[in-house]
Amino acid sequence: MTATLDRGLNALREQIDAPVASFFTSCVSCGLCAEACLFYKETGDPKYTPIHKLEPMRRIWQNEFTLFGKAKAMLGLGGKVDDDMLTEWETLVYDSCTMCGRCTLVCPVGNDITLMIRKMREGLSASGHGPAELNGAAVRHTEGTSPMGNLEKALEARVKQAEGLTGLEIELDKEGAEYLLLLSSHEIATGPEMIESVAKIMDKAGKTWTISTEGFEATNVGIQLGNRDVAANLVSRIVKAAEKLRVKTVISPECGHAFQAVRWEGPNLIGRAYKFEVRHIIEVLDQLRAEGKLKTNGEKDPAKITFHDPCQVARRGGVIAEPRNLLNMVADNFVETEDAGVMNWCCSGGGGVGANQRANDLQEKAFGRKKKQIEDVAPEKIVTMCAFCHATLEDQLENNDMDDIEVASLTEMMAEYLED
Repeated sequence: MTATLDRGLNALREQIDAPVASFFTSCVSCGLCAEACLFYKETGDPKYTPIHKLEPMRRIWQNEFTLFGKAKAMLGLGGKVDDDMLTEWETLVYDSCTMCGRCTLVCPVGNDITLMIRKMREGLSASGHGPAELNGAAVRHTEGTSPMGNLEKALEARVKQAEGLTGLEIELDKEGAEYLLLLSSHEIATGPEMIESVAKIMDKAGKTWTISTEGFEATNVGIQLGNRDVAANLVSRIVKAAEKLRVKTVISPECGHAFQAVRWEGPNLIGRAYKFEVRHIIEVLDQLRAEGKLKTNGEKDPAKITFHDPCQVARRGGVIAEPRNLLNMVADNFVETEDAGVMNWCCSGGGGVGANQRANDLQEKAFGRKKKQIEDVAPEKIVTMCAFCHATLEDQLENNDMDDIEVASLTEMMAEYLED
């Protein structure tokens, strides 16, 4: 236990770089981050204040990196960080934070609290702390092809299904294709709809694309767990596959943290720039729209539709105008929720929270913030561009007796209304 604790404390120390030190120094304890957090807003419990979730790291910084803190520590007055404290804080850091980024956005002194939570998870993971589900998924993905284990045969079966539904050939491992499509294990497990939709759209647009059997899984549990080695390994698989096939663009699927992992974190994780571009599927579709290569049949969905902005794609990834450009092509009655776009509220399941069973009750309570946002516009359908948000919304709407509201994929919706 001592060796594991030391490893975790050393990992936390390693995360305390100049930006983190400046963040702790500049924090004015204003509490605005609490007002931006769905867990605090729905519980009213001050322990869910985002900056409070960083207390073990703050203590190490104060005790070991500040003059006043060192003096207090010498007198035995510095707060101790031990395994009991890390055990207690594990539940805060993993169960009550989706790393949605809202707290970072409202901080008046510009502290990136979300980044600090990521660094805090690095230390917790290294010290043996972390939800069993995330640890298990990390092992399965490291040893197999996805967090669910080996899905290569399942992928091939879905591709055959999509070929049968579309009458189009979908070539795996095609060298020189313009696009390499990544998928989330959730999309593979639930059906061929995403592959079918992309096949139809790419065919109409006259674009070449492929899926690699050596690197098709986009999700990255290393990012959620806070294990940099796992995260780097999983990104490397995608990079090797893309470069082997000499594709121009890797398409991140409808998955929030996958977009973050591959697009934003990836080059830093592997220590070099990519030889290809990474774009979210909705960015690609909007580009095709702008080029006149994505055309719809003129019909529009008559349902009252609203849109859920996934945190990692919209707030932290900047993909906000693109989905609305597309929705305006196919939605006859599109209404925005309050706080839509940059300040949208999280679905409550991101950052590994939705995969963490012990957090179920807290997550359901936190969903109250999203529930109110939805109730205020009373939609018949919610469209989104993240498979995990999609699944979370369906589950939580059912839990709240609101499952008469349909949840739909934007990519699949665009394929449904393609020009004949």
